Amino acid sequence: MQMDVSENQRMREEPQLTSTKLEFDDGQLANQLFGPQNQHLKLLAERLGVQLESRGNSVSIVTGDADGNGDQACLAGQVLTQLYAMLKAGKNLYPQDVDFACRILERQPSADVGEVFKGDVYATSGKRTVAPKSLNQREYLDAIREADMTFGIGPAGTGKTYLAVAMAVGALMRREVKRIVLTRPAVEAGEKLGFLPGDLAEKINPYLRPLYDALHDMLDFAKVEEYLETGVIEVAPLAFMRGRTLNDAFIILDEAQNTTPEQMKMFLTRLGFGSRAVITGDVTQIDLPIHAKSGLLNARSILDGVKGIQFILFDEHDVIRHPLVGRIVRAYDVHEKNG
Repeated sequence: MQMDVSENQRMREEPQLTSTKLEFDDGQLANQLFGPQNQHLKLLAERLGVQLESRGNSVSIVTGDADGNGDQACLAGQVLTQLYAMLKAGKNLYPQDVDFACRILERQPSADVGEVFKGDVYATSGKRTVAPKSLNQREYLDAIREADMTFGIGPAGTGKTYLAVAMAVGALMRREVKRIVLTRPAVEAGEKLGFLPGDLAEKINPYLRPLYDALHDMLDFAKVEEYLETGVIEVAPLAFMRGRTLNDAFIILDEAQNTTPEQMKMFLTRLGFGSRAVITGDVTQIDLPIHAKSGLLNARSILDGVKGIQFILFDEHDVIRHPLVGRIVRAYDVHEKNG
């Protein structure tokens, strides 16, 4: 058979497609893996830039030689294989877990995604479970379980406070502690309490709102109100901690970057018998006066290496976002780069 020059050139220019086929032995679980109307496969294909084609219990990962996506195809296969194993172990699979699995395996190819996700912290009032979604989140929860005092330091959106509240509620439900104390410094850029309207409680409440939001995610509204009224759960500004010793309590200090060294020392010495403390903060978001030193930075330099205290550092890989938020951020990044 003869081939003209133009056709020969066209074939050389067209990328050669490479297909890898994965077979799954349980049709029902395969359907859960692929997602409703192949939603999970579509998310994975978009995330990794590969083509995924499903038929029955199998899926083909298709890439072109010119795409340079061999590694991405391998990663896609690894993600699907590990998520399927997770389903076989009885775990639920949510759309966002596809992205979390990609992040974990991109960062540590040898990781076991099922092990990272393993160990639900708490089942919320809406029957949704709270569980770690990144390597650092898993390390953070292990630290909270093992240490009397844990520092979680990193950017917003990494689950520092949310996971700590979930651990606190879980400990309360299991009767490992008798009460939960949630506190944060009443410091905000450019604002002073005296200039805000209302009495002291009304002035302070906006600063504590994120802690209430996390609580209402974990527990029914009526239960939260009952615990607040009886003192089983206390949400208070940091200034209210002075002079107290907190026994049999799970204590969380949020936004700790906005404490002074004196306030931090005061808080850390409130820890009583049978209690554990979690301190969270983002050292890139300090709202103290320009020349004031952050108590969180001070504590890290003084307490690093002290027995019974663990420091867990989060980064941008641990930020848990709705997929749309990620696309919005990328769109803004492109716009700013293009001027």
